[in-house]
Amino acid sequence: MEGKLIFTTKEASKFLGISTATIYRMEKKGLISSTRTPGGQRRFSKKSIEKYLRESQNFEAPQNPSRYKKSASSIKESEAVYDIEDKERVVTAKTPQIDELFFHRDSIWIYNADFLRTENIEDNSIDLIVTSPPYNVDIKYNSHDDTMAYEDYLSFTKEWLAKCYKLIKSDGRFCLNIPLDKNKGGQQCVCADITTIAKQVGFKYHSTIIWNEQNISRRTAWGSWLSASAPYVIAPVEVIVILYKKNWKKTSGSGKSDITRKEFMEWTNGVWNFMGESKKRIGHPAPFPVELPKRCIKLFSFVGDTVLDPFLGSGSTLLACLQTERNGIGVEIDKKYCALAEKRLITEGQINQLKLSVPLHVAQES
Repeated sequence: MEGKLIFTTKEASKFLGISTATIYRMEKKGLISSTRTPGGQRRFSKKSIEKYLRESQNFEAPQNPSRYKKSASSIKESEAVYDIEDKERVVTAKTPQIDELFFHRDSIWIYNADFLRTENIEDNSIDLIVTSPPYNVDIKYNSHDDTMAYEDYLSFTKEWLAKCYKLIKSDGRFCLNIPLDKNKGGQQCVCADITTIAKQVGFKYHSTIIWNEQNISRRTAWGSWLSASAPYVIAPVEVIVILYKKNWKKTSGSGKSDITRKEFMEWTNGVWNFMGESKKRIGHPAPFPVELPKRCIKLFSFVGDTVLDPFLGSGSTLLACLQTERNGIGVEIDKKYCALAEKRLITEGQINQLKLSVPLHVAQES
């Protein structure tokens, strides 16, 4: 990148040694600035990046457990980058990881962490991943910019999918809840693009479940009303893409299934019909109903298996784990959403509070 004055988001993140998602959070916090192209894509100037490097010695990237400092020691060779101005080696080092464990009770863990940075989950240890990542449709999350340029969104997606691939077992499965497509900010074939990326990082494709949320009445965008000039075709559905790592037949685990005959017959039909979750009731901008992870868990894992949700949100996946006797691990970058997930485990999940150990974040803050 020698001689460059303007950097794309991907180039800036690569140079700084951080993810594109962290770049967006830094910009939101005012730690780095960008300009926009006529097409709405971010561009970072050399001056802005140099300013960040000068001022970043003593602060922590927002909602990111890893601190980035200029340092001449305690750095892995692979984490080094080069200075823009004089090509002298400048290192971007990660200090010892802070305690990310937010909540733990029996078979349930919540980590308040950036999924791309956390090292608390062992490789080849997960039986099933069930998650619904950010859709990049301008949802107002506390700690995530949901308005990335589409190319940056796909780059971010490839990063976290690659990490998921490392974490699951060779016979591990992956239930990925994503949009079929999107219209806001331009038409994009989201499901096709993300499925292609998942295959590029190593996942194998099994099938796709269509989830009919039955929310057709909420449609407000029709395009050219009663005219062929520019109508919008909008399918009021989402999808659950079923992927696996190497072997579809599951040989690890207890071998014990808890799915009923009726459930098996109904859920192996690739069209699921049940309502979405209320944002107002849950207190999260994009919750999914417990019914979704519950079906995935009972259909694709054994009792006692370990299930991961790398974008935990309001905690629906962990509630389903609690109900189905699975080990559940949730990673969530926003501390308030971690607290919301904990609250739901205690109230809706009815974890016995008399036996409940003090939540770790309470002990740390007292």
